[in-house]
Amino acid sequence: MIDLDHVEERVSIDLDPLAEARYAEFSLRNRPLIDSQWQQKFREAVILVAGCGSTGGAAVEPLVRLGAENLRLCEPGTFELNNLNRQSATTSDLDQNKAVVLQERAERINPAVHCEVNTEGITSQNAHALVRGAAVVVDGVDVTTMNGWRAKYFLHEAASRAGIPVVVGYDMSGVQYIRTYRYRAGDRPFDGAINLSDLRSETHWRLLHKVVPVRKVPIDLLQGLSTMKGDEGFPQLVYTALMFGAAASRIALCLVAGHPVAKEVVLDLHSEVLPAPARLRARITAPLRRAMLLDRVLPQLVPQRK
Repeated sequence: MIDLDHVEERVSIDLDPLAEARYAEFSLRNRPLIDSQWQQKFREAVILVAGCGSTGGAAVEPLVRLGAENLRLCEPGTFELNNLNRQSATTSDLDQNKAVVLQERAERINPAVHCEVNTEGITSQNAHALVRGAAVVVDGVDVTTMNGWRAKYFLHEAASRAGIPVVVGYDMSGVQYIRTYRYRAGDRPFDGAINLSDLRSETHWRLLHKVVPVRKVPIDLLQGLSTMKGDEGFPQLVYTALMFGAAASRIALCLVAGHPVAKEVVLDLHSEVLPAPARLRARITAPLRRAMLLDRVLPQLVPQRK
């Protein structure tokens, strides 16, 4: 974590006229669309990005380009070839830690950016230290494994105890479902939807079912899940991940500035690019089609406990 000597040194650097002039030029095109006080608060805020894959990784570059200069990047995984359809990496980054790669990219965009990197991942032992002092947590922790869910729970537990807001994204086909938890100190993780005992008794599908409303799950994803083989990875698309990066940077800016944000944001790109008549038909027929698919898919994904 940041030591006090380093903080004092950084403050003195930031007050240097040349550094101030450079930041003013770097953020010039943000004005007047972003208030100068918002900009300065965002510059100074510590933002934790937990999970640097599809969603969390997509948030790093927009955060930096928007003017964030203090990031904590936490990710134990390395880039694999099947990540490149959607994650911010190239073939030269394969087998390298995702947080380290994104740190280097962030510093190439703005050399004044200070990135702390944790390659261990979120654990019950380090979660509280990682969130300490953060203004916002961007949660991109994996939800397709139980290890990921345990890390996610520890992250939210630490943030809720400290009263730090968490922005979490779930990319589902062309839909990006974003949930913001504006925790106050002592709130329950996930607003009580998931508790510690669930990590011992539930599957990752059941946990996902607890936090993502079924009505938000797109039809084409349900169709795909109904035909997937057991060894296939969860399907994800590049533009859906990028939508989270764009939205999360705006939400983080508002949270840092102390302004309200919606609890839920749903961005449905597949629907929005349809002609108006087709979009209307899809919306009318979606409830029935979803119900029929859920009758077939849900028992496989979320089996009833015995």
